[in-house]
Amino acid sequence: QVQLVESGGGLVQAGGSLRLSCAASARTFSSTTMAWFRQAPGKGRDFVAIISTSGSRVDYADSVKDRFTISRDNAKNTVYLQMNSLKSEDTAVYYCAGRRSTTLRTLAGDYDYWGRGTQVTVSS
Repeated sequence: QVQLVESGGGLVQAGGSLRLSCAASARTFSSTTMAWFRQAPGKGRDFVAIISTSGSRVDYADSVKDRFTISRDNAKNTVYLQMNSLKSEDTAVYYCAGRRSTTLRTLAGDYDYWGRGTQVTVSS
């Protein structure tokens, strides 16, 4: 079982930046595909970004491409989401998720582990 704990959320003005972190408990972190999802009030949980076990492959939702960057440090059991040029529509609870398989998937239902989320609020 992998436990995930997100941090780094907060209130930021439009155009600003935040860096989210997700710390994992398990030694198997380096073999776990990791992703970020987000959920705005009254909406479903949407894919944001994904990173392969080695970090060599990444993918992003169209809405965040060229603004967000996902990365990981397997030595620290941590995955990051650098968010730049934030917009009001980025306001959501951001969740870290892990998947035992190395296949990159963007559906929330394909993930085995979830954190509790961290709130990101972008004021316009």
